[in-house]
Amino acid sequence: MDFVIFFVAMGALIYGADFIIKESERIALHFNISHFVIGATLVAFGTSLPEMAASMMASANGKSDMAVANVVGSVIFNITMVLGIVFLIAKNMQPKRDLFALDSAWVVIPLVLFFIMIQDGVISRIDGALYLLLMVSYLLFLFTSSKEDLEGEIDEDLASKKFNWAKTIGFLTVGFVLTIGGASFVVDSGTNIARVFGVSEWIIGIFLISLGTSLPELIVSLVAIKKGNAEMSIGNIIGSNVANFSMVLGGASLIAPLTVDLVATKFDMLIMVAASITLLFILANKLYNKAGAIFLLIILALFIQNSFI
Repeated sequence: MDFVIFFVAMGALIYGADFIIKESERIALHFNISHFVIGATLVAFGTSLPEMAASMMASANGKSDMAVANVVGSVIFNITMVLGIVFLIAKNMQPKRDLFALDSAWVVIPLVLFFIMIQDGVISRIDGALYLLLMVSYLLFLFTSSKEDLEGEIDEDLASKKFNWAKTIGFLTVGFVLTIGGASFVVDSGTNIARVFGVSEWIIGIFLISLGTSLPELIVSLVAIKKGNAEMSIGNIIGSNVANFSMVLGGASLIAPLTVDLVATKFDMLIMVAASITLLFILANKLYNKAGAIFLLIILALFIQNSFI
């Protein structure tokens, strides 16, 4: 039964992602907002809801390790798996936005703050409030720095149709419900399958749940690439990671301070740093191709290998 639920949930993810991408394009066209900004805000926040739900629930239940591990694992999967696959299959990916000049700081700042905050082994409620302020800063930055013209970005079929707020909000709601609900069932059924095959509880927590909550980012990014929206796929990952640190960790730590075992999580932290540095290297050199994909997938392979040893 779990296998059936798993594949049905994957179908819900795919259809939900298609709704999100199409309606996000409508909003971008209506307000003359770039695909990158839409991907980094509306789509990124929506696809980060599974991480937020999982970490806040873990925090409320006193499971600090799970709350933090979910974010660390999701950041790793978002960069290495999602962008790795996107760069591997995308053809002639040439974003108009100078991602390194404009957005590289938002790869670094949340990560640096994270390591400063955990030096005492605790992410406090004050730390959480500071992270939420960082989210506000990121939103202000996006909407004041992006003035790109959308000419040539939007599907002509969408451009010819009249914009309807009620219809767009309705389809977005359906898309997010299918995507997030699908991810939830994928995690639950996948966890049950893992237990049947004797996989440890630690692996389920640090690996499977993080992987499952990253599925919305993967599916949305793949659909965006299929529709030729390279900027939306990259914006989705950068925005999702900012949201993971600021909204997910920030929100979870406001519920209860989160303790972090720096010794036990050392390897995972190093992988997260390596993935972030590699992403900066890719943005700086515009390696949105198979070469960039190989770099990221190597890091992913190291992470998976360590998780199962």
